[in-house]
Amino acid sequence: MRNDELNTQSMGFAVSIINLVKELKAKHETIIANQIGRSGTSIGANIREAQYAHGRADFISKLQIALKEANETSYWLELLYRTNSIDEREYKDLESACSNIRIMLISSLKTAKANSQKA
Repeated sequence: MRNDELNTQSMGFAVSIINLVKELKAKHETIIANQIGRSGTSIGANIREAQYAHGRADFISKLQIALKEANETSYWLELLYRTNSIDEREYKDLESACSNIRIMLISSLKTAKANSQKA
């Protein structure tokens, strides 16, 4: 099911982000490490919260927040790459994972919004 895949991918992505934060803090890159740590782990947290939303509007709101956090995380990844804080391979791997999550979130939001108009 799509939600299971979204949960699985967002959890795996959060683990990767936590590992990245550890690497960045070891290099004393704490400002961006803290930013990407918050946004990158917030994606999955909001997806998880959406599972127990108080109605469709709350569900949509949680997924929209997750999408915003994914977009912010993508910004921090690009900034880390452009400042040579991460290499190209790591950037491409993490950005690809983040992009896949954004695609699934957009699809889920379209479906949820369409279903809410039917109700």
